[in-house]
Amino acid sequence: MKTRRYIFLILVILFTIICIMAFKKRDNKIVENEYVTEKINIEIEEDTTMIVEEPVKQYPKEDILENYKGYEVCAKIEIPSISIEANILSEFSDKALKVSCTKFWGVKPNHEGNFCVAGHNYKNMFYGIKKLKIGDTFFITDNEIGKVEYEIFSIDKVAPENVECLDAVTIGEKEVTLITCTTDSKHRIIIKAREKITI
Repeated sequence: MKTRRYIFLILVILFTIICIMAFKKRDNKIVENEYVTEKINIEIEEDTTMIVEEPVKQYPKEDILENYKGYEVCAKIEIPSISIEANILSEFSDKALKVSCTKFWGVKPNHEGNFCVAGHNYKNMFYGIKKLKIGDTFFITDNEIGKVEYEIFSIDKVAPENVECLDAVTIGEKEVTLITCTTDSKHRIIIKAREKITI
């Protein structure tokens, strides 16, 4: 009789131990699942923040002429401080220069890089450009990007054979170089400007 009691008691103890172990295992699995779920959520959140991109700057849009006096127009320049507004022709030639300012060298208007514009010292072009000073601003408008404001940071008078003004600029910057001749045509006036960044 005693033997049966001992066996029964041992079986009850074993059953209790098995039940306790099963419950512990289940609790550990729940905790582990919660940890995995939490870890996945954190990784998803981290990945989401990495995808966020800086918004692309939007510029005011304004239609410009596509052709002017038989020449293709790539942009328009406005210099309010000296009351200049002129079309910039895509083609550079002596004939085109008699009509309006022209793209002389470099990238497309309002793109990153150096956009060089040449114009005679005439009233409908760069007449009065010598009155400009560092800090003055002007606008270049094109049909692709829009109207971009530039701030003058350099004004020089150079010999006609000096072509340093055509050099490339720092990657990521939009730069405009305006070129005209002095009244006696012995020198070139070079005005350099970068996109005006407003915060």
